[in-house]
Amino acid sequence: MNTPCTPEELRELFLFEKLSDDQLAWLCREGHVEWIEPGPVYREGDPATCFYVLMEGTVVLSRRAGEDDVEVDRTSQPGVYAGAWYAYLGDRVPQVYNNSLRVIVPSRFFVLDAEMLGVMMHTWFPMAVHLLEGLFFGIKNTQQAVGQRERLLALGSLSAGLTHELNNPAAAAVRATASLRERVAGMRHKLGLIAAGPLDRSALDTLVRIQEDAVERLAKAPVLTPIETGDREDAVADWLDERGVADGWGLAPTFVAAGLDVGWLDQVAAKIAAAGFACALESALRWLNYTVETELLMNEIEDSTTRISTLVGAAKQYSQMDRGPYQTVDLHDLLDSTLVMLARKIGDGVTVVKDYDRSLPPVPVYAAELNQVWTNLIDNAVAAMDGVGTLTVRTRREEDRALVEIGDTGPGVDPEIRDRIFEPFFTTKPVGDGTGLGLDISWRIVVNRHHGDLRLESEPGDTRFQVRLPLHPREDEEAA
Repeated sequence: MNTPCTPEELRELFLFEKLSDDQLAWLCREGHVEWIEPGPVYREGDPATCFYVLMEGTVVLSRRAGEDDVEVDRTSQPGVYAGAWYAYLGDRVPQVYNNSLRVIVPSRFFVLDAEMLGVMMHTWFPMAVHLLEGLFFGIKNTQQAVGQRERLLALGSLSAGLTHELNNPAAAAVRATASLRERVAGMRHKLGLIAAGPLDRSALDTLVRIQEDAVERLAKAPVLTPIETGDREDAVADWLDERGVADGWGLAPTFVAAGLDVGWLDQVAAKIAAAGFACALESALRWLNYTVETELLMNEIEDSTTRISTLVGAAKQYSQMDRGPYQTVDLHDLLDSTLVMLARKIGDGVTVVKDYDRSLPPVPVYAAELNQVWTNLIDNAVAAMDGVGTLTVRTRREEDRALVEIGDTGPGVDPEIRDRIFEPFFTTKPVGDGTGLGLDISWRIVVNRHHGDLRLESEPGDTRFQVRLPLHPREDEEAA
């Protein structure tokens, strides 16, 4: 319901108290006063068509966080304003409401069309408009530039870590290959000496069967403690010394690493004696030692190359190379690839605990952007623990949403700053160590991009960032 507008009443509002009589008359002529019953006035994301100034009543402003509307302000102060106040920027920014407004009692507003607000601002306050434009776009450009820098710094850090992680298994594979070449040459030489001796075909068959048995036992070798390893090496070395095998201490570690103990050596000695070439026991044992060393080196090469393949796969998963930006993925694959990429940064002092709900279905997401969220949250958690503590990565299903929780055992977030941690440029890190955009970027990716929710729960020894994501795509994203 519209009611008459008077310049005298508008002048009582702090927003208009410095305007001239002609300006107040123009406002009354171009705008109107409207009573609005309890309920929504406008909703976030709708086209911004009007500028509202409260004259009497009570308003509530809210912002969307995932599927919830979070109240950000409730006031009865005459003169407060909301709505299309970016109208002066024209089509350079999306002209939509950036919050939701509702009234809880019958309330009266001065209402001005967005287009007329733009005209008014440019006509009455041209210098102020230029200053506001510069401030608005300056902050926006700064956020983009610093955000890009933060992403590049993170990429540089990850690249350095990945290079280091790849270098270790690659160097190990090169060393093992060089050693393998020597062992194969030695084994050929030793086999030639055995073959040149007084051995018939059945004796050689016996030796080959012993060799195959050694390889099979190596594949099933138990994992020993350092004490167990030392005890077994002493026993094997003593056994070799008692039978006149030179350098028994040099051969013992290889046999023990392959799971070959004194009992097995007794069987080997008995078979060799039964085959009629007990005098060749030392040559046979050295040949078997070369065989075992060769298998161990091939295992090392296999482990190293598998590690390299795993790292490359994790990097590809992390960057989402050759994949569409919006896709349905297993969140655990994204989390695992991020943990692999950050392994060096996490360090040995942090214990990583994965508490995954494997029944969680694949989720439609912008995968590469979510990996940036996991990177920011894990990096913050490790920094909070100063490199020592427990990092917990947990997944759960909560009705129609997936929950991902990144927890740490650090000192917690000070209650006085918890309301500010998602603000752009706010950081508790020393100057030069942080830009203050990591959590802001994460919040925008989770809330604005995925229509999810990002929250913090913190107390000393237990800080958790909780990301909730819809399990089903929105219609506009599904169509895209």
